[in-house]
Parts: sequence; structure tokens; C-alpha cells
Amino acid sequence: MSFKKSLKAVSFLWLGSILGSGSTFVIYIILAREIGPSSFGIFSSAIATTMIFSLLAGFGVAQSWLKIFGEEGWSGIRWVKPSLYFVVLTLAIITVFLAVFSKLPFQDAVTSRILLVLTLHMYGFIAIELVTSKLQLEEGYVNMTIWKLLPNLLRLISILISVFILGIELDVYKIAFIYAFVGVLSLLISLPHFLKMIEGDFGLKGHGNKKQVQNNIVKISDVLKESWPFGLATLFAFIYVQSDIIMVKYLAGDEQAGYYNVGYVILTAILLIPSILFGKFLLPKYHRWANQDKPKFYKVYKLSNILMLILGILAMLFILIGSETFIILVFGIEYYDSIVLMNILAFCVPISFLTYSFGAVLVTRKHMRLKVVFMGSVAVFNILANLLLIPKFGPKGAALATVGSNILLMALYFWGAKKRVFVKGF
Repeated sequence: MSFKKSLKAVSFLWLGSILGSGSTFVIYIILAREIGPSSFGIFSSAIATTMIFSLLAGFGVAQSWLKIFGEEGWSGIRWVKPSLYFVVLTLAIITVFLAVFSKLPFQDAVTSRILLVLTLHMYGFIAIELVTSKLQLEEGYVNMTIWKLLPNLLRLISILISVFILGIELDVYKIAFIYAFVGVLSLLISLPHFLKMIEGDFGLKGHGNKKQVQNNIVKISDVLKESWPFGLATLFAFIYVQSDIIMVKYLAGDEQAGYYNVGYVILTAILLIPSILFGKFLLPKYHRWANQDKPKFYKVYKLSNILMLILGILAMLFILIGSETFIILVFGIEYYDSIVLMNILAFCVPISFLTYSFGAVLVTRKHMRLKVVFMGSVAVFNILANLLLIPKFGPKGAALATVGSNILLMALYFWGAKKRVFVKGF
């Protein structure tokens, strides 16, 4: 792909992601204003909890497809059907675990009911992620952008109609049902994609025209062997990024979780820049270059580091200068306590930008297991830091734990990239 085409593709991905994330951002603004900090904290922690369970279902299958097809080309088709069987099996198991978790003694009645309803949201999320990987392999960036945008847009439209046209007074239950409805719809429209992929009817890019493929039988156990590093990596990433919201809820209260989530939502919007560049655009290419064009792989890595450092610093300064005005104007004066949390989290931005660049090269070839070890170590550090700091400092402690976790992860990724990926003769 030429530079012009690459720039066009990345720009389109960013535009679509900005619209998608913007839709989510508007949703959270409406919810924060409509239901108040306490209920906002309950819903935010419930969504975060559901996401943890959804990451266990499928356990990295969507990400493993990129690696498998990068290595095997068209022969990767043989992995699709057993992968989908594996997803269905894990989804059934995780559904039971989520139902049990929702009924544990420490759960309040509201949270318990919301978690059960959001199970349907989990199904839609998994379906969307699987189809996204298919579209990445096809390098169908327009279709992928629309695909990722659709659920967020449907949720936003549903909430806007409910509040501003029908005049419905929102509460956490109604919001949960909207998310569940969109989840079911997402699952249904994903089914045709799965059927086509099983039949080999998709436009795999970077491996020439469709060729004779291997017919070696792939078992569900083989799928687990390939996917578990990606599943653990995604889970660990979620723990040190979003589990803070859950821990703030249970250790400091619903209202404090609501304040913290405002800062997290803003941080997530900023991190779209490296997320799209490395997660959606460069990742399939990194898998190919690591196997076929190592000099190009290293060149793009070095340029990415420089770009991420510059953009990260600029974004941090933007947040520090404008956080107070923005939060009061957009979320309201009742979220004033979120300002100091946002200012602390701002220091994560340049660190996270570089972390994305360092870490992206560790998903290639045989380095994924090392990345999982790094992420698991940071996840443990994050949990321990939260347990120590939240009781003493409230949500400020969670923000400090997040900054510390990001610094540690960046250092580990940098070491891994330098000592294991780009060594002499790599």
C-alpha cells in the first residue's frame, strides 16, 4: 500500500473511530447529567464488569486470527469453524459465571439486575470484535469503520429519542435495556459474516489470490493454544486500564466511581489515536512484515516511536490546560471533583502513546507470550496499588495507580522490543 493510500486508510479509520467514540462520549455526557454521579458510577462499574467477562468469552480468538492468517495465508481458513465453536462454548460458560457473580452477597439489587441484562450486550460485543478481525484481514477499512461505528451510533440514537423526543426519564435499568437491545441486534447482523468466512468467501489481503489451502484438522484445543496469549493480554490490559472503576465503586462508593469515570472517558477518547493506528491499521501489517520484510518492520517501529512521543506530549498539555473548563462546561458543576482526577490521568497520555508503539511489535511471531507476562505483572501491580491507595486517597489513589502501572508497562515493553524483537540479525 502506497503512503497516500495508507494515509487515506488511517485517516478514515480515525474519522470513524472519532465518530464512534464521540457517540459513546455523548452518551456518557447525557447519562452523567440525567442520572447523577451515584447512578452513573453504578452503571459505569456494571459495564466494566460485563466487559471483563466478555473478554474471557472467546479468549483472544479475534486477535489470534490476525496472527494465524499472517503466518498461514489462505490456509488460515481451516481455523475459522473450530474458532467459532470455541467462542460459543466459552460464551456459554462465561454466561453462567456472570449470572453467579451477579448474585453474590456483596452485590446490591440494582447492580445485580443490571449485570444480568447486560449479558446480551456482551454477546453483541464479541460478535462485533470477531467481524472486525475479518474486515481487518480484508483491509476493508471503510466497511470496518462503519461496522465499529454502528453499535455506538444505535445506542446514541436510542438514548436521544428516549430523552429528547419521547421525554422518557432515564434510569440505570432503561439504559441497560438499550445496551442489551443493541447487543442482540449486533449479534444477528454478524451471523452472515461468520457463514461466509467459514466457506472461505472473503477477500484476504497480502497473500495473493486464493490458493490451495491446508486441510489439517484443527481442534478446539488447538484454538485455545493459539488464542490464550491474546486472551490473557486483553484481559490484563483491561485490568490495569478499567478495573479501577470497579474497585473505586466497591472501595470508595458509587458516587466516587462516577467522578472517576468522567476522567477515564476523556482519557479513552484521547487514546483513540494510538489505538487505531496500531490496533486496526498496523497490526495485520506487523504480522506480515515480521515474517516477510523485517527491515521495513524496524523502520516503521522507529518512526512510530517518535510520532507517538510528540503527539502524546501535545495531548497531555491540551488536557492540563483545558480540563477544568471542559469538564464543568460539558458534564456540569456537580462533576467538579473529576477535574483533579483528569489532571492526574493526563500524565498517562504520552506514556500510553509510547506504550502502544513499543507493545505493538510484541504481538508478532513468538513474542506474544512475553507480552502476556509483562501485562500480567502490571495487572497484579495495578490491583495491589489500588487496594493500597484507594482506601487512603479515594479515586485519586486509583488515578495514581493507573499512572504508575503505565510507567511500568512502558518500561517493560521497551525492554522487550529492544532485547527480544529487534536484536542483531532479527
